[in-house]
Amino acid sequence: MTTTLPKEALQLRSLITPEGVVRITLEPVPVPQPAADEVLIRVEATPVNPSDIGNLFGPADLGTVRSAEVGGRTVLEAQVPPAAMPGVAGRVGQAMPVGNEGAGTVVAAGGSPAAQALLGRTVAVLAGGMYAQYRAAKAADGLLLPDGTPAAAGASCFVNPLTALGMVQTMQREGHRALTHTAAASNLGQMLNRLCLADGIGLVNVVRKPGQAALLRAQGAQHVCDSSAADFAQALADACAATGATIAFDAVGGGTLASQLLTGMEAALLRSATEYSRYGTSTLKQVYLYGTLDPGPTEVRRNFGFHWSLGGWLLFGFLQRIGPAAVSALKARVAAELTTTFASRYSGTISLAQMLDPAVVKRFAARATGEKLLVEPQR
Repeated sequence: MTTTLPKEALQLRSLITPEGVVRITLEPVPVPQPAADEVLIRVEATPVNPSDIGNLFGPADLGTVRSAEVGGRTVLEAQVPPAAMPGVAGRVGQAMPVGNEGAGTVVAAGGSPAAQALLGRTVAVLAGGMYAQYRAAKAADGLLLPDGTPAAAGASCFVNPLTALGMVQTMQREGHRALTHTAAASNLGQMLNRLCLADGIGLVNVVRKPGQAALLRAQGAQHVCDSSAADFAQALADACAATGATIAFDAVGGGTLASQLLTGMEAALLRSATEYSRYGTSTLKQVYLYGTLDPGPTEVRRNFGFHWSLGGWLLFGFLQRIGPAAVSALKARVAAELTTTFASRYSGTISLAQMLDPAVVKRFAARATGEKLLVEPQR
């Protein structure tokens, strides 16, 4: 395969100034030369995930997003609250490439057999810096897509699919038999629902609106609880009792939802308790926070006994813990079920330049159900 490559191409970068301004720029950068064990990918599709929004803007108040002119170029800016600046001190002054995952065509390869085998093929990669027209990555990190698979179909191969699989595996490895998931109508939530239905795993889906509940039920979800409903506490306890769910993954983070999940699991367990204990039931109830849809404080109202735990869960930490062989097995399953269990849906496509448009940012920052956007860097 012979491809004439440009000397420079565009890359999106995020910088935080000492004054607390997040500045997003579109920079011309040299097209990288792949090392012996690397491939050069012409990036053709990359999604906007919640984790990408966090990397782009850090703790900035997205209500302050605005266009600005810096050095004769249009840039995007947002203000970081002063109280949040100590947490991002390590980022100040550094123009970071962003975009966790994506897919495209391998247009150049290093001399290793593994790299050469991917030349001309379509691959997906979780490499960071994917909001760019070209990205060099280790050949071993690329997921070869089945022949004929468009890059858009493989753009979201990693973050959501591996998160869904990681949640199920965490449940199993920690000795639970069913799980609860919040923000369940999201792309990830719908994927997790399909996965649990396929594998016969009990799943309690927690949503925030009646329309989201209807969406999941239409997709076969058996247990859906609307947190805005007056009977949410009762419905949650009923669903936990029916499934045996004693572990939950919460995308909301702030407010009382995590506490409500623990209360619901304890209420379900009490239904089968044979004797009273002032310490509550003896079964461990676990809630993992993995998102921050609500950036406010997590409020814990302790009415669920003493056998409980509340902690954080991150995909990348989970993948490190299970090791390369287990990660390879998960990737293989994703590739095999890319158009079924792990299919992603998008409401529209945008270019790299459009990511500097405040109106577009407000659209994807709203994180509304069914509003996932796909970036096409070659546009």
